[in-house]
Amino acid sequence: MATVVLALVGVVLVGVGLSSPSAPAVPPAAVLAQGQAGPTPSTGEPGTVAPPSSPVAPPAAGPPAAPPTTGPILAASTPVRLSVPTLGVEEDLLALGLNPDGTVAVPPLSQVRIPSWYDQSPTPGALGPAAIYGHIDSAQYGRGVFYDLGAMRSGDQISITRADQTVAVFTVTAVREYKKQAFPTLEVYGNIDHAGLRLITCGGPFDATTGNYLDNIVVYAQLTSSHPA
Repeated sequence: MATVVLALVGVVLVGVGLSSPSAPAVPPAAVLAQGQAGPTPSTGEPGTVAPPSSPVAPPAAGPPAAPPTTGPILAASTPVRLSVPTLGVEEDLLALGLNPDGTVAVPPLSQVRIPSWYDQSPTPGALGPAAIYGHIDSAQYGRGVFYDLGAMRSGDQISITRADQTVAVFTVTAVREYKKQAFPTLEVYGNIDHAGLRLITCGGPFDATTGNYLDNIVVYAQLTSSHPA
Protein backbone atom coordinates (compact mmCIF):
# COMPACT_ATOMS: atom_id res chain seq x y z
CA MET A 1 0.00 0.00 0.00
CA ALA A 2 1.40 3.35 -1.00
CA THR A 3 1.17 5.51 2.10
CA VAL A 4 2.30 9.08 2.60
CA VAL A 5 2.50 11.00 5.82
CA LEU A 6 1.30 14.33 7.06
CA ALA A 7 2.62 16.54 9.82
CA LEU A 8 1.13 19.01 12.24
CA VAL A 9 1.36 21.79 14.79
CA GLY A 10 4.03 23.07 17.14
CA VAL A 11 5.10 26.24 15.34
CA VAL A 12 7.68 28.32 17.22
CA LEU A 13 9.40 31.65 16.69
CA VAL A 14 13.11 31.67 17.43
CA GLY A 15 14.86 35.02 17.88
CA VAL A 16 13.67 37.17 15.02
CA GLY A 17 13.10 34.25 12.67
CA LEU A 18 10.00 32.12 12.23
CA SER A 19 10.31 28.39 11.83
CA SER A 20 7.97 25.42 11.78
CA PRO A 21 9.17 22.34 13.65
CA SER A 22 8.57 18.91 12.27
CA ALA A 23 5.80 16.79 13.70
CA PRO A 24 4.24 13.32 13.49
CA ALA A 25 2.33 11.77 10.68
CA VAL A 26 -1.36 12.62 10.66
CA PRO A 27 -3.49 10.26 8.62
CA PRO A 28 -6.88 11.35 7.32
CA ALA A 29 -10.16 9.84 8.44
CA ALA A 30 -9.62 6.73 6.34
CA VAL A 31 -6.38 5.99 8.15
CA LEU A 32 -7.94 6.54 11.54
CA ALA A 33 -10.60 3.97 10.74
CA GLN A 34 -9.01 1.56 8.30
CA GLY A 35 -5.26 2.18 8.07
CA GLN A 36 -5.34 3.56 4.52
CA ALA A 37 -3.18 6.16 2.80
CA GLY A 38 -3.01 9.83 3.72
CA PRO A 39 -2.14 13.13 2.02
CA THR A 40 1.26 14.69 1.50
CA PRO A 41 3.16 16.94 3.93
CA SER A 42 3.65 20.66 3.51
CA THR A 43 6.90 22.48 2.83
CA GLY A 44 7.08 23.97 6.31
CA GLU A 45 5.75 27.46 5.60
CA PRO A 46 5.24 29.56 8.75
CA GLY A 47 1.92 28.81 10.38
CA THR A 48 1.32 25.63 8.41
CA VAL A 49 2.25 22.04 9.07
CA ALA A 50 5.83 20.96 8.52
CA PRO A 51 7.10 17.65 7.14
CA PRO A 52 8.62 15.04 9.45
CA SER A 53 12.34 15.43 10.07
CA SER A 54 12.73 11.95 8.62
CA PRO A 55 10.32 9.56 6.92
CA VAL A 56 7.78 8.03 9.26
CA ALA A 57 7.00 4.37 8.72
CA PRO A 58 3.51 4.01 7.23
CA PRO A 59 0.99 2.10 9.33
CA ALA A 60 0.14 -1.40 8.30
CA ALA A 61 -3.35 -1.92 6.95
CA GLY A 62 -5.60 -3.02 9.79
CA PRO A 63 -8.98 -4.69 10.01
CA PRO A 64 -12.16 -2.62 10.20
CA ALA A 65 -12.88 -1.14 13.61
CA ALA A 66 -14.55 -3.66 15.90
CA PRO A 67 -17.77 -2.87 17.75
CA PRO A 68 -17.07 -1.02 20.99
CA THR A 69 -16.33 -3.20 23.97
CA THR A 70 -15.38 -0.66 26.62
CA GLY A 71 -17.03 2.57 27.73
CA PRO A 72 -19.84 4.73 26.37
CA ILE A 73 -20.17 5.82 22.75
CA LEU A 74 -21.93 8.97 21.50
CA ALA A 75 -23.39 9.79 18.12
CA ALA A 76 -21.21 11.98 15.92
CA SER A 77 -21.37 15.73 16.62
CA THR A 78 -18.91 18.50 15.82
CA PRO A 79 -16.84 19.66 18.83
CA VAL A 80 -17.04 23.38 19.58
CA ARG A 81 -15.19 23.96 22.88
CA LEU A 82 -12.32 22.35 24.79
CA SER A 83 -11.93 22.42 28.58
CA VAL A 84 -8.79 21.06 30.26
CA PRO A 85 -8.87 22.16 33.93
CA THR A 86 -5.38 20.81 34.63
CA LEU A 87 -3.95 23.20 32.04
CA GLY A 88 -6.31 26.09 32.69
CA VAL A 89 -7.58 25.71 29.12
CA GLU A 90 -11.08 26.94 28.25
CA GLU A 91 -11.05 27.62 24.52
CA ASP A 92 -13.32 27.38 21.51
CA LEU A 93 -12.29 24.72 19.03
CA LEU A 94 -11.74 25.31 15.36
CA ALA A 95 -12.79 22.50 13.04
CA LEU A 96 -10.11 22.43 10.36
CA GLY A 97 -9.53 20.07 7.48
CA LEU A 98 -6.95 20.15 4.72
CA ASN A 99 -5.22 23.01 2.94
CA PRO A 100 -5.39 23.08 -0.88
CA ASP A 101 -1.96 21.40 -0.98
CA GLY A 102 -3.23 18.47 1.08
CA THR A 103 -1.71 19.46 4.40
CA VAL A 104 -3.62 19.68 7.67
CA ALA A 105 -4.79 23.22 8.36
CA VAL A 106 -3.91 24.66 11.79
CA PRO A 107 -4.73 28.01 13.42
CA PRO A 108 -2.39 30.88 12.54
CA LEU A 109 0.29 31.86 15.05
CA SER A 110 -1.75 34.93 15.98
CA GLN A 111 -4.21 32.39 17.45
CA VAL A 112 -1.58 30.43 19.36
CA ARG A 113 -4.09 29.76 22.17
CA ILE A 114 -6.71 28.22 19.89
CA PRO A 115 -6.81 24.42 19.52
CA SER A 116 -8.12 22.70 16.42
CA TRP A 117 -9.96 19.46 15.79
CA TYR A 118 -9.01 17.60 12.61
CA ASP A 119 -12.38 17.27 10.94
CA GLN A 120 -11.48 14.06 9.12
CA SER A 121 -10.95 12.26 12.41
CA PRO A 122 -13.86 10.92 14.49
CA THR A 123 -15.81 13.50 16.44
CA PRO A 124 -14.98 13.43 20.16
CA GLY A 125 -17.25 10.90 21.84
CA ALA A 126 -17.77 8.78 18.72
CA LEU A 127 -15.99 5.47 18.20
CA GLY A 128 -12.32 5.95 17.36
CA PRO A 129 -9.43 8.32 18.15
CA ALA A 130 -10.50 11.96 17.79
CA ALA A 131 -7.47 14.19 17.15
CA ILE A 132 -7.01 17.68 18.59
CA TYR A 133 -3.87 19.72 17.94
CA GLY A 134 -2.46 22.83 19.56
CA HIS A 135 0.57 25.08 19.23
CA ILE A 136 3.22 24.84 21.91
CA ASP A 137 4.56 28.40 21.87
CA SER A 138 5.61 31.45 19.89
CA ALA A 139 8.22 34.07 20.74
CA GLN A 140 5.91 36.74 19.33
CA TYR A 141 2.60 35.58 20.78
CA GLY A 142 3.66 33.67 23.89
CA ARG A 143 2.70 30.28 25.22
CA GLY A 144 0.49 28.09 23.09
CA VAL A 145 -2.65 26.35 24.23
CA PHE A 146 -0.75 23.09 24.77
CA TYR A 147 2.41 24.58 26.29
CA ASP A 148 1.99 22.48 29.46
CA LEU A 149 0.50 19.40 27.80
CA GLY A 150 3.28 17.17 29.11
CA ALA A 151 2.28 18.00 32.70
CA MET A 152 -1.00 16.11 32.39
CA ARG A 153 -1.35 12.83 34.27
CA SER A 154 -3.55 9.75 34.18
CA GLY A 155 -6.91 10.50 35.78
CA ASP A 156 -7.06 14.12 34.62
CA GLN A 157 -10.28 15.08 32.90
CA ILE A 158 -10.93 16.72 29.54
CA SER A 159 -14.36 18.02 28.56
CA ILE A 160 -15.49 18.78 25.04
CA THR A 161 -18.71 20.63 24.34
CA ARG A 162 -20.32 19.50 21.11
CA ALA A 163 -22.70 21.07 18.63
CA ASP A 164 -25.54 18.80 19.81
CA GLN A 165 -25.32 20.46 23.25
CA THR A 166 -23.75 17.48 24.93
CA VAL A 167 -20.48 17.58 26.85
CA ALA A 168 -18.22 14.56 26.33
CA VAL A 169 -16.05 13.94 29.39
CA PHE A 170 -12.78 12.09 28.86
CA THR A 171 -10.36 10.68 31.41
CA VAL A 172 -6.65 10.68 30.61
CA THR A 173 -5.21 7.17 30.44
CA ALA A 174 -1.63 7.92 29.41
CA VAL A 175 0.78 10.73 28.53
CA ARG A 176 3.60 9.84 26.17
CA GLU A 177 6.56 11.62 24.62
CA TYR A 178 7.93 10.25 21.36
CA LYS A 179 10.92 11.05 19.22
CA LYS A 180 9.60 12.40 15.97
CA GLN A 181 11.79 10.03 14.01
CA ALA A 182 10.10 7.11 15.76
CA PHE A 183 6.54 8.38 16.02
CA PRO A 184 4.17 5.38 16.52
CA THR A 185 1.58 6.31 13.93
CA LEU A 186 -0.57 3.21 14.27
CA GLU A 187 -0.54 3.31 18.08
CA VAL A 188 -1.76 6.91 18.08
CA TYR A 189 -4.22 6.80 15.19
CA GLY A 190 -5.07 3.13 14.75
CA ASN A 191 -8.34 1.32 15.35
CA ILE A 192 -9.62 1.25 18.93
CA ASP A 193 -12.68 -0.31 20.55
CA HIS A 194 -13.82 2.81 22.42
CA ALA A 195 -14.36 6.56 22.08
CA GLY A 196 -10.84 7.92 22.39
CA LEU A 197 -9.15 11.29 22.29
CA ARG A 198 -5.64 12.39 21.38
CA LEU A 199 -4.24 15.80 22.33
CA ILE A 200 -1.04 16.39 20.40
CA THR A 201 1.71 19.01 20.30
CA CYS A 202 5.47 19.28 19.95
CA GLY A 203 7.84 18.98 22.89
CA GLY A 204 11.12 17.68 24.19
CA PRO A 205 14.49 19.30 23.42
CA PHE A 206 14.52 22.25 21.06
CA ASP A 207 17.05 22.26 18.23
CA ALA A 208 17.96 25.90 17.64
CA THR A 209 19.86 24.95 14.49
CA THR A 210 16.79 23.63 12.71
CA GLY A 211 14.15 25.54 14.69
CA ASN A 212 12.45 22.26 15.54
CA TYR A 213 11.35 20.49 18.69
CA LEU A 214 12.67 16.95 18.55
CA ASP A 215 9.76 15.15 20.20
CA ASN A 216 5.98 15.02 20.22
CA ILE A 217 3.75 14.84 23.27
CA VAL A 218 0.55 12.81 23.01
CA VAL A 219 -2.14 12.67 25.67
CA TYR A 220 -4.39 9.60 25.40
CA ALA A 221 -7.89 9.77 26.90
CA GLN A 222 -11.09 7.71 26.89
CA LEU A 223 -14.72 8.81 27.05
CA THR A 224 -16.05 8.05 30.53
CA SER A 225 -19.29 10.07 30.70
CA SER A 226 -21.40 12.80 29.11
CA HIS A 227 -23.97 15.35 30.21
CA PRO A 228 -26.07 18.18 28.76
CA ALA A 229 -24.22 21.42 28.05
